[in-house]
Amino acid sequence: MSRPKVAVLVGPTAAGKTAVAVGLALNLGAEIVNADSLQVYRELDIGTAKPTLEERALVRHHLVDIVNPDEPYDAARYSRDARRAVADLVGRGVPPLVAGGTGLYIKALLHGLFSEGDVSPDTRARLRQELSTEGLAGLYERLGRVDPETARRLPPGDTYRILRALEVAASAGRPMSALLKEHRFRDSPYSVLKIGLNLPRQELYARIERRVDEMLAAGWLAEVEQLLRRYGAHIKPLKSLGYRHLIAYLQGDMGWDKALAQIKQDTRRYAKRQLTWFRGDPEVSWFHPEQSREMLALLEDFFGRR
Repeated sequence: MSRPKVAVLVGPTAAGKTAVAVGLALNLGAEIVNADSLQVYRELDIGTAKPTLEERALVRHHLVDIVNPDEPYDAARYSRDARRAVADLVGRGVPPLVAGGTGLYIKALLHGLFSEGDVSPDTRARLRQELSTEGLAGLYERLGRVDPETARRLPPGDTYRILRALEVAASAGRPMSALLKEHRFRDSPYSVLKIGLNLPRQELYARIERRVDEMLAAGWLAEVEQLLRRYGAHIKPLKSLGYRHLIAYLQGDMGWDKALAQIKQDTRRYAKRQLTWFRGDPEVSWFHPEQSREMLALLEDFFGRR
């Protein structure tokens, strides 16, 4: 029996995923399954660049506005919810178009969650001691020998993931890349087409600057004030990019100019991390956001809609 077909649209923040996804879905007769970890929350509208009511009226979106801001939500729950949404679409003969920039959520949907196994406290303590004596560069070089595939995928400054990959290799006796491949093979319920949006760095950075300014002009600060009054600053979504900066401003911990500059700088950094994650996937076909005709042709061939 053939596996259900699922298309995935990925890319960095501000690349234009929402507009592209809506245009493609309209032409394809598809419905969109959200894969943005913040757009699942109600009341976080402006700062998450959530699809507008008009866009949602044009194309049905799934997994947008499904939980309250103070309700726990994680990749495991997303995997269950998204797989139910995909099953519903496939059952109705509607092409599923998953769109978003949260790589972990997309991985959880397509492959389930990978359990890295138990790491002994002794192994963890030893590696942290070696981090302080050898430095991160030395551990990264060691990872290149132990697990070259994972080392190529990770930035040399990613302390957490470098340590984690070394921990897993030491505990399992096998590289993390090999364990991941086995896991993906076991839990791969879909036939998948992956499309990525990419554009020149300066163009992306200009889009980020413009979007932050537009969100603030649309009332983002007032949105944060209301959320802060209703829930307090401790809830998980308010610790996210942009929201935490505006809270720091509202609480007097950061001046306005610094908060604005920090939002834009951290958003650029986040976009770079997203691209690093998605570029590590050789299955992604990359397009400029304006290449809608080429993307649609690929999707039509994939779903047999020509």
